[in-house]
Amino acid sequence: MKSLKLIPKIICALLLLPLNVFAQDTASIDSGDTAWMIVATALVLFMTLPGLSLFYAGLVRKKNVLSVFVQCFAITCLMTLLWVFYGYSIAFDTTGMAEGTFNFHSFFGGLGKAFLSGIDSNSVSGTIPETVFVIFQMTFAIITPALMVGAFAERMKFSAVMAFTAIWFTFSYLPICHMAWAGGGALFVNWGVLDFAGGTVVHINAGIAGLIACIMVGKRHGHGSIAMLPHNVPFTLIGTGMLWVGWFGFNGGSALASDGTAGMAMMVTHIATATAALSWTVVEWIRAGKPTAVGIATGAVAGLVAITPASGTAGPMGALLIGAVSGSLCYFTATSMKRALGYDDSLDVFGVHGIGGIVGALLTGLCAADFMGGTGIEAASVGGQIWAQLKSIVVTIIWSGTVSIAALKLIDLVIGIRASEEEEVEGLDLSHHEEAGYGW
Repeated sequence: MKSLKLIPKIICALLLLPLNVFAQDTASIDSGDTAWMIVATALVLFMTLPGLSLFYAGLVRKKNVLSVFVQCFAITCLMTLLWVFYGYSIAFDTTGMAEGTFNFHSFFGGLGKAFLSGIDSNSVSGTIPETVFVIFQMTFAIITPALMVGAFAERMKFSAVMAFTAIWFTFSYLPICHMAWAGGGALFVNWGVLDFAGGTVVHINAGIAGLIACIMVGKRHGHGSIAMLPHNVPFTLIGTGMLWVGWFGFNGGSALASDGTAGMAMMVTHIATATAALSWTVVEWIRAGKPTAVGIATGAVAGLVAITPASGTAGPMGALLIGAVSGSLCYFTATSMKRALGYDDSLDVFGVHGIGGIVGALLTGLCAADFMGGTGIEAASVGGQIWAQLKSIVVTIIWSGTVSIAALKLIDLVIGIRASEEEEVEGLDLSHHEEAGYGW
C-alpha cells in the first residue's frame, strides 16, 4: 500500500522534470544584465551610424562628404556579414585552447561557430543570451575598420576600401581580438594584459593600419599647397557628442553586466573625456592663440580612446591622469609630429587612435593600482603589469602593420588603391557615387 501511495508523487515529479531542467538551463540569464547589454549594443552601433560618420564627414571637404558616409555605411554591412560567416568563430571559439599554454589557438579561434553554428535563443554566455554577446561584439568589429577611413579619406578607391577592410578584419582584427578577449590560453590573457574595452583590439590596431594606409596610398592632391579645411564643423561636433554618449555603451557594456564595474567604467569614461578635451584646448590656446571647435572635439575623442583599455580597472584619479596626458600628447602628434614627418593622415586616425590607444594601454598598468584608486593590482605589481601592457602594444603594432602592408600591396597589384587625379579633384562623391552631398 505504501508503494501505491508513492505513485502520485512519482508522476508529479516526472511531470515537473522538464520545468526543472528548463529552469536550470536558464538560471544563469540575468534580465537586468541582458537589458543593459541590449542598450549598450545599440549605443555602440550608434557610434558608427551616425556618430563616426558625422564626425568624419564634417572634417572632409564638401566634395567628399558622401564618400565618408557611404564607406562607413558599407563597412557596417560588410563586417556584419563577415562576423556571421566566420568572424565570431575565429575571435571567440575556444576549441583547442588551454590556460597557460601557447599554440595556434593562442592567436586564432577555430571554426566551430562559423555561420553562428550552435547558437540559438537558448544559448547562454555568462549571464546574458549568447545572441546578445554576439551582436555586442559585432558592433566592435564594425567600428574598428570604420575608424581607418579617416586616415585615407578623400583619395582611396571605394573598391579598395572594401577589399582592404575585409582582409584587415580577417587577419588583424580577429586574431588581436582573440588574443585579448577569448579567455585562458589566448596570448594576451596568458600574459595578464588588461584591455577592458579595446585599447589594443580597436584603437592601436586601427591606428597603425591607418598610418600604413595613408603612407602607402600617398598624400592628397595639393596637400601642403592648398587649404583642405573642414567643410562642416557642426557635423563634427554633433558626431563627437554622439560618440561620447555611445562610448558609455562601448566601455560600460564591456563589463557584460549591469553592475558596479559598468558604473565605474561610465564614470571614468566621462571624466577622462572631459579632461582630455580641456587639455587639448588649453595646449592649442597657448600654442595657436585661439581654441577651436575641431580641437575640443578631437581632444574629447582622444580621451575616449585612451580611457578605453583602463575603463574597467581605473578610478577617477586615474581617469584624470589618462585624460590629461592623452589630450596634450595627441595634440602634438596630430599637429607638430605629423607636419615634421610629412605623412597625410587626413583626419588624424593615427594621432588620436594610435597614440591615444598606446597612452591608454600603458597607463592602464599604472592606473589599475590600488594607490591610484584602481582595482586589480597592488603597488608591487605595477612594473610587471606595465611590461605586460607594453608587450601587447608591440605585438599589436607589428601584427597590424604587417597585415596592412601585405593587404595594400596585394590590392594595389590587383585593382589599385588610389583614385585617379581627375577623380580626386572632382571629388569622390561624384566620381565614385554619382551623387552630390548638397543640392545647391
